[in-house]
Amino acid sequence: MNVTGPRRSTTTDDENMAPVELPHVLVTVADDGTLTATVDGTHFEESGASAWTRATFGPLMDAITKDRTIAVRVEVRESDGSVFTDILRTRKPRRAVAPSENSVPETRRSRHARRVPRLAEVTAHGFVPGEDVAVATIVSHTDATGTGEARALIGLDDLPNGTHEVILLGRISGTLAVRRLT
Repeated sequence: MNVTGPRRSTTTDDENMAPVELPHVLVTVADDGTLTATVDGTHFEESGASAWTRATFGPLMDAITKDRTIAVRVEVRESDGSVFTDILRTRKPRRAVAPSENSVPETRRSRHARRVPRLAEVTAHGFVPGEDVAVATIVSHTDATGTGEARALIGLDDLPNGTHEVILLGRISGTLAVRRLT
């Protein structure tokens, strides 16, 4: 019988520690489409002179999460009583890949052997600015721009044979766009 407790890490590096409790963001939608937001019960101030609206939901989330540098739990309460809950995760910073110390010198043959990826761009409108947009056959995710447009570059060589259509699905707005790959 094992009477010892579970092993615990002695690491004190804050970067490796997950927060015990996420900040709770409560967004209430009024009948006229304006939004009020609180973070852990404290009112979040509007930006400038204008009130937050459905169209500025993305910038509101960016302001609260400091451009997604902190994760939060978001609860949206609609005026009709429906509730939407999600967790907005942080974005991982992109790191440049360091060249290998044992790099093999490039030869003429290796330069010609590289394959240039075949890409297709798929664009659709009607998304909430800043919302996550799923790209299906789910090969990647993208974010909607500040104007509510989503854009995805799809490597045609990575798709299963016979795939001729792609779906863009707004995770917040529910906007669904089916586009043919040409």
